[in-house]
Amino acid sequence: MDSFSFYNPTRIHLGSGMIKVLGQEMSGAGVRKCLFVAGGGSIRQNSVHTQVCESLKASQIDWIEAWGVQANPTLEKSRELIEVARQENVDSILAVGGGSVIDSAKATAAGFFLDDVWNAFTGKERINKALPVFTVLTLSATGSEMNGTAVITNTEERKKWGIGSPLLYPKVSIIDPSVQCSLPFKQTVNGALDAMAHILEYIFMDETAAATLAVDAALLRTIAEMTDRLKENSCDLAARANLAWSATLALNGISGAGLQGGDWACHTIEHSFSALNPRIAHGEGLGVIFPAWIEYVSERQPERFLHWARNVWSADSVALALRRFRDKIASWGSATSLRDLGIRESDLGELRDIIMQSRGVGRIVKFAAGEIEALLMLAF
Repeated sequence: MDSFSFYNPTRIHLGSGMIKVLGQEMSGAGVRKCLFVAGGGSIRQNSVHTQVCESLKASQIDWIEAWGVQANPTLEKSRELIEVARQENVDSILAVGGGSVIDSAKATAAGFFLDDVWNAFTGKERINKALPVFTVLTLSATGSEMNGTAVITNTEERKKWGIGSPLLYPKVSIIDPSVQCSLPFKQTVNGALDAMAHILEYIFMDETAAATLAVDAALLRTIAEMTDRLKENSCDLAARANLAWSATLALNGISGAGLQGGDWACHTIEHSFSALNPRIAHGEGLGVIFPAWIEYVSERQPERFLHWARNVWSADSVALALRRFRDKIASWGSATSLRDLGIRESDLGELRDIIMQSRGVGRIVKFAAGEIEALLMLAF
């Protein structure tokens, strides 16, 4: 088991009706005026917007609303939000939405004090200061509500890159599973696949980290079970709550404790799909590339995958576990190939080139361009 340091300062309030405590938490942290960042408007239909505004009013917190964050959030939007935050002289950022909204909020919080926020992604500037971030989660997927990372797409350069800093951990995150009942099942599945992929980036790294591996296997089983239940009943609140908490735990530091920082090849590769076509959902893309990656790498190192096969899929072989994994994804109606995502064979060379712009692809296998091509063909 690898040595590690664990740090997580985010306070979580999980449960129905918890949005009401938002204002008092922000007021207690000294907030007087926040930038309220949101997506396309769904929070107006499910009462979340009303609940948030009532809580802010009750605590005498002023706010400026900024809408329009899209899935696979962009650098352009982050720059726009930073300018609004500066013009309005806010003292904090409130993200109300899913991972894209929260990541945009984090980029805004850091970029408020930078010459240009993209410099933090390229390493030209360090994040030494950030506005405090608060979140109300409406889609469980990325774990961004309880970690210090954010991913943004530079559409001009076709780079989907990330930043991380202890200063970007949200101060408080509200997770009300009842507000996710209205989500289309496809969005629930995309979130579940994203959460599973976060765990999978860690679970194959070191078989000696028995305690963490046990947690990770249990989380993967729980995510699959709760997603099955939500397919039958989208308002199964116990399933919603367990899926939401599992997705948070999947990337808040616990799932990777002692596992050498993870591999992250599949996330790097999937980011190229979204960079090529922003309409491709991140979770759905991960559901395509991860089984292909497991198949590719397990042919070289089958023993690395036996714990996952036995303890997640009750399978006595990696091949059987892989089949059960793919069958589960298909049963949820999600894509199982690059073709299903709308990617053409003629796009593979461009995808390879986008991927190879990244600063290293994988640790278990360090992928060179030729191996990337082979993996993409396997996923095709």
